[in-house]
Amino acid sequence: MLTHKSIRSRGKVSLTKYFQKFKQGDRVAIVRDLAVQSPGFPQRMQGRTGVVVSARGSSYVVNIKDFSREKQYIVKPIHLRRIKND
Repeated sequence: MLTHKSIRSRGKVSLTKYFQKFKQGDRVAIVRDLAVQSPGFPQRMQGRTGVVVSARGSSYVVNIKDFSREKQYIVKPIHLRRIKND
């Protein structure tokens, strides 16, 4: 679990990450950005990978497989990182 940012990136919020766009079907990793307060961010989501299902406002609905069950989470784009599909 992330507890603090590195000293060189502390306090910075990247606007490119904040306004990044995803398409339906993109594979993403969920990595919590500690500079942005997100109440109710589940610890078990940290480091998980999933697929973007749709956009909801400025956030995205992400399908994550939790053991054998599919679950949907609504996540802000600053907490998402795109995974390359090879």
